[in-house]
Amino acid sequence: MAEITEFKRYAIFQSGGKQYQAIEGQTIGLEKLEGQAGDTVEFSDVFFRKLDENNMEIGQPVLAGPVKASIVKHTQGPKIIIFKFKRRQKSRVKKGHRQPITVVRIESIA
Repeated sequence: MAEITEFKRYAIFQSGGKQYQAIEGQTIGLEKLEGQAGDTVEFSDVFFRKLDENNMEIGQPVLAGPVKASIVKHTQGPKIIIFKFKRRQKSRVKKGHRQPITVVRIESIA
């Protein structure tokens, strides 16, 4: 028998040149945003919204009504190693990078 799953409202929005799926109450990591922990942020570039199992809205190109979120913390992503090597040249360069990330909690989908 198929399980009955609870439907959750969600929206697709853009932040920092990337698109993310927002579900109310969920925490997600985004590109670094300005603000302190506890501040509220609004994302106005909403492309898609699914309100219930039968109703959905598709933007042409964007929808009115923002996605509201609050900043949880600022952190860094995993370390990425960049290693450049040229054979027979005694040339080796090893660098690392950690992308700054802002963790936000989705409060509401308008």
